[in-house]
Amino acid sequence: MANPPLGQEKRLDVHNSDVPVVCRSCEARHKGICGALNPQQLLTLSKDTTKHRIAADQQIAAEGGQPHSFSNIMSGVVKLSKLMADGRQQIVALQFAPDLVVRPFDAQNKTSVEAATDVRLCTFPVKALESMIAESPDLEQRLHRQNLRELDEARDLLLALGRKSASERVASFIYYIACHVDPEAAANSAALAFQIPLKRSDIADFLGLTLETVSRQMTKLRQAGIISIVDRRSIEITNLAKLEKMAGAN
Repeated sequence: MANPPLGQEKRLDVHNSDVPVVCRSCEARHKGICGALNPQQLLTLSKDTTKHRIAADQQIAAEGGQPHSFSNIMSGVVKLSKLMADGRQQIVALQFAPDLVVRPFDAQNKTSVEAATDVRLCTFPVKALESMIAESPDLEQRLHRQNLRELDEARDLLLALGRKSASERVASFIYYIACHVDPEAAANSAALAFQIPLKRSDIADFLGLTLETVSRQMTKLRQAGIISIVDRRSIEITNLAKLEKMAGAN
């Protein structure tokens, strides 16, 4: 029997008096990994939980470092990068609420983790989560589904870098962000406005393009009536169906 999509498993009642207060007001809890925990497990985990804010461009975890904690993204966007021996850096993935930052059971961080935008994190020690995983098959399943989704997104990026034109890459990137910012709007082909979480130089890095090419393709999308550029970081998608078609996503 197929597993339900992430976020559609049996949910705890947010008003349940047994659920810790710190968890009741958490926007990301039901769709994130904590939605797999019962009230007692949430209470145990909440004793070691801290919530904090990280400013854009600040490092959260260093590549090669030993992980000491995990974090649920409550809001904002995180970027994962790999560093080459000569100092060059490549963005390899983005993470959004309610993803878990830092992968469980790794002895070392495989990527550098930085805040692409201002982010809010809910953080807990490695041992606290790993003990929960050992006693909660549902939690392990949610983590497994997050890893599979990230694998699918990595394959999509490989396709974009290997086969897609510059215009298709930029359209794919904007569509990808739109699907994470507002999945319901994307599914309904509704127009939506949002801030792009990366600077254009980072978008160029992520897509294997030059900064000039990214700017040129953004202008073409605007001229085609697909997007409206509010400023260098804010856009409105005015024709989501056409963007999806240009991205080759359907």
